[in-house]
Amino acid sequence: MPNERYGDVSLFLDILHTLEAIGAPYVVIGAFAATIYGSTRATHDIDIIVDLSDEHIRALAEAYPAPRYYADPEQMRDSMRQGVIFSIIDADRGEKADLVPLSMDRRYCRALTKRVRQRVAVSGIEPFEVWCARPDDVIVDKLMAWSEGRSRRHESDILQMMVLYYRGAGAGPLDEAYVDGQAQLLGPQVAALWAAIKQAARQEAAPGK
Repeated sequence: MPNERYGDVSLFLDILHTLEAIGAPYVVIGAFAATIYGSTRATHDIDIIVDLSDEHIRALAEAYPAPRYYADPEQMRDSMRQGVIFSIIDADRGEKADLVPLSMDRRYCRALTKRVRQRVAVSGIEPFEVWCARPDDVIVDKLMAWSEGRSRRHESDILQMMVLYYRGAGAGPLDEAYVDGQAQLLGPQVAALWAAIKQAARQEAAPGK
C-alpha cells in the first residue's frame, strides 16, 4: 500500500495496536481496507468495527487516560448496546477516531467472522498485520454507503478493486455471488450500479487494456 494514500492516521493505527494487545475482536473495513484490495484513493481515517466486552472497554479506556485522551467507558457501553458510533479523542494532537460497534448493522457480523490478516505499511512505522474485512465485505459496505449518499468515491473504490480482481491480482478471495445477492437486497439502483461496475471492470481488466 503506497504511503501517499494516507493522511495522519496515527491515532487510528495506535488504536489498532491497542485492540490487538487487549485481544478485542475487531475488523477494518471501508476506504482503508479498500486500498489493500486495489483502491488508490487517499484516505484520512480507518473504519474499525469492534465487538467489545466490558473487560475490553475497561482496558481500552485505561489505554487512553484523561486528560490527554477522551475515551469514556460509559459512552462505549452505551454505544455497544445501542449500535451507535463512539469516539476516542487525542486532545494534544487534535485527533479523533470513530469506532463502529458490531451491533450497528447485521452485515458486520459476517465481516468480523470472515476477517483475514492483512499487512499494513504506512510511512514512519514498522509494517504490521491487522484483521481486515474480505474484499466482498468491503464492497458490500461501500454499496451500503453509496445507497445512502450516492457518493462517486464509493463507485471508484469498488471499480478499482474489481479491476484488480479480474486481472487475478487481488489480495484475497472475493465471493462475487454474495455481493450479487446483497446488491439485490439493497435495491434495484444498487443492483444496477453493481452490474455496471462489474461490466466496466471486466472491460478495463481485459488483456491489452
